[in-house]
Amino acid sequence: MTLFLSALLLVFAMPAIAAEDSVHHLQLTDSWVGWLSLAIFVAAYALVILEEKLHLRKSKPVLLAAGLIWILIAIACNQAGLTHAATEGIRHNFLEYAELFFFLLVAMTYINAMLDRGVFDALRGWLVARGLSYRAVFWWTGGLAFFISPIADNLTTALIMCAVVMAVGADQPKFVAICCINIVVGANAGGAFSPFGDITTLMVWQKGVLDFHEFFALFLPSAVNFLVPALLMQFAVPQGAPSGGESQDQLLKHGAITIVVLFLCTIATAVSFHNFLHLPPVFGMMTGLAYLKFFAFYIRMRQRSWANRVDNPPSSGAEEEEFDIFRSIAGAEWDTLFFFYGVILAVGGLGFIGYLSLASGIFYGELGPTAANILVGVMSAIVDNIPVMFAVLSMEPDMPKVQWLLVTLTAGVGGSLLSIGSAAGVALMGQARGHYTFFAHLKWTPVIALGYAASIAVHLMIN
Repeated sequence: MTLFLSALLLVFAMPAIAAEDSVHHLQLTDSWVGWLSLAIFVAAYALVILEEKLHLRKSKPVLLAAGLIWILIAIACNQAGLTHAATEGIRHNFLEYAELFFFLLVAMTYINAMLDRGVFDALRGWLVARGLSYRAVFWWTGGLAFFISPIADNLTTALIMCAVVMAVGADQPKFVAICCINIVVGANAGGAFSPFGDITTLMVWQKGVLDFHEFFALFLPSAVNFLVPALLMQFAVPQGAPSGGESQDQLLKHGAITIVVLFLCTIATAVSFHNFLHLPPVFGMMTGLAYLKFFAFYIRMRQRSWANRVDNPPSSGAEEEEFDIFRSIAGAEWDTLFFFYGVILAVGGLGFIGYLSLASGIFYGELGPTAANILVGVMSAIVDNIPVMFAVLSMEPDMPKVQWLLVTLTAGVGGSLLSIGSAAGVALMGQARGHYTFFAHLKWTPVIALGYAASIAVHLMIN
């Protein structure tokens, strides 16, 4: 019970930040403000976990929880005569969120622009048209999920690969289920060795704990995490080949390849800003957004010029709608972005109250960093890896880089243990509804756990 309560405290922990000295005098952890704030957050997160059942967007409860928690903190601070303490604390948390918000917004905009130009449709059409066997589709979709997610995020990658599986095997529910499990594991594993692959790795990079190139030390452990379950699950894939499916090749729209190149240039800009100019990576991403906006202007002018030509042939339907970069921005995953805001501010408020000191001693003192970091991965499968990793980063435990790499790995791949443990899993339960379910995934959890343990062992061996 002590370990379980400590685990909860880790999720809810955050430092006192700028007003740390003032908070020590308030002792809010034992006050009605602390307990009520904790109850509000637990209730909000219960609604997040039940999102699929209630059909209530996960951002709504955490947004409300964040506001209520900081209201309680402000009341306590004002009663103690510390009128500026809450302001300083909330501003620091908001700055942390703002950097991640704009970074993710640029990345999502590029992904949506690629979707608009048919990049992922062309990839899906190419795979479907190959006439692959069930086992080949299993390996192709899982492997591509592993290798694409480090550049595109793991959520988008999983959705694209799931669309391929649904197109070729919709009449085979068991095949769809096991492919979706493989895709979730592959996407989460691929996202763990790249700062761009998952929100948690992005958080670690932006915090400056690890340099950009240091994440790639996790490539081999991540590959083991994907390959061990895949090698065992492949024997459950049915023999033969799909009987049908949409096989038409999809043509790329004008500018598709250029946008992919611009996205790679934007990543290079963000890395250069961080490594050479010692500026936050988000400024490089925002500069890269300018690349896309200028190119979007060129595409629109070209479309208008082509539409006004006298000898313009009848439209083939490839570019009927005028390209609008703001439509790509509007198509960002706003629920995820607002959820991220609610989590950071709510967890930040609980940390401001002082729960960090109650958890850090047990986890990184008594258990030790290795056991604590392995437990972080298990917890991320139950709760969510974002607040867990945010809490660890905020604790700033004194660990060598091999341990920071370990917690980056476990937080990234631990979510694969359950279907609700990662954004990719939750999204695929909706996309492949009725085929890929919580219990279908749970059946293979022991095999996935074997890959989880093997990846940790490989990391500790080679790094």
